[in-house]
Amino acid sequence: MSLENKQILLGVTGGIAAYKTAELTRLLTRAGASVRVVMTRGAQAFVTPLTFQALSGEPVRTELLDPKHEAAMGHIELARWADLILVAPATASFIERLATGRADDLLSTLCLASASPIMLAPAMNQQMWQQQATQDNVQILLKRDIKIIGPAEGDQACGDVGPGRMLEPQKILQLAEQHFHTGALAGKRIMITAGPTREPIDPVRFLSNRSSGKMGYALAQAAVEAGATVTLITGPVNLTTPRSVKRINVETAEAMRAAVFETIDRSDIFIATAAVSDYRPVTAAEQKIKKSAEHLTLELLPNPDILAEVAALEKPPFTVGFAAETESLEKHAQAKLQRKKLNMIAANPVNDNQGFDQDENQLAVFWSDGEQRFPLTTKYKLARQLISLIAEQYHST
Repeated sequence: MSLENKQILLGVTGGIAAYKTAELTRLLTRAGASVRVVMTRGAQAFVTPLTFQALSGEPVRTELLDPKHEAAMGHIELARWADLILVAPATASFIERLATGRADDLLSTLCLASASPIMLAPAMNQQMWQQQATQDNVQILLKRDIKIIGPAEGDQACGDVGPGRMLEPQKILQLAEQHFHTGALAGKRIMITAGPTREPIDPVRFLSNRSSGKMGYALAQAAVEAGATVTLITGPVNLTTPRSVKRINVETAEAMRAAVFETIDRSDIFIATAAVSDYRPVTAAEQKIKKSAEHLTLELLPNPDILAEVAALEKPPFTVGFAAETESLEKHAQAKLQRKKLNMIAANPVNDNQGFDQDENQLAVFWSDGEQRFPLTTKYKLARQLISLIAEQYHST
């Protein structure tokens, strides 16, 4: 497991266990996460913000009403940024404030302003933990789907022995990693196409498009986290292969088609994010074409429609298409869904600096009797949302 490409907002409240959170910060960043730390005033009495800044490589936020950040509603931006809000240690006071909906400091405000999952690692005196008031507050948070991890039992700084110790940083790391590994597609085999194709004109020129492959690679990572065995067939891109993904490199549309049909009969789900060139030159010149005339005419042939061919198989996998549109997004996506007889289609706009070559995107997803829209966010977060929806629809068929 790892936390590659995960964005974790790490909250630190005022308990002696805050010193352990410094080690947790180091472990999270080593596991690949991007970590931003928010400290309460009480936390700063135990550990300085500079410590967490050095370990996370990011400025530490401490104040809600900070003019430098709040000129652009910085706390809302930070709330939207997080894939996971992890509070360690979480004191009895912070648990009470969260349970009653108070937003009187930056950390509690972020928790209320975010739709991201929240995980709390309690740390307090054993008597405080066992008090009915604390247990009532914990039950309220559990009913709101806030995850409580721990506490552990053992010796405490006050000299007591019992439940209330914050879990050790290594254990919290493991639970954070497990949070992203859902198992929703455990045992399933998924094939994903990604990136552009290149159709040669001559030895130095080709027809292609602006696809970066980022969405396909993010989906491959999300599918692995969902427990699937993933084959990624990719056009030429400059991206790192996600862990545990089998990568097959291709150049042309015909090469991509050949790679797809080599093993498509063993795939449960096929996700076509690749921007396959619609046409290719009839012939590719053996030598570089010299600039010798005012006009150059290229004769083009249509490339195979890989997505339509897969959907038309006698026993097709659950087939998901993508539609990048500059206008009439829903109309064109719905038409493609029906024309190619797909199970689902994910449509995204590619104008106004969205879509290609960007780290963020938004999607409108359609299927025969439903739809769901995902607002603009990082492609990694979007990929996890889409894989969750695909798993839901796949298991319902």
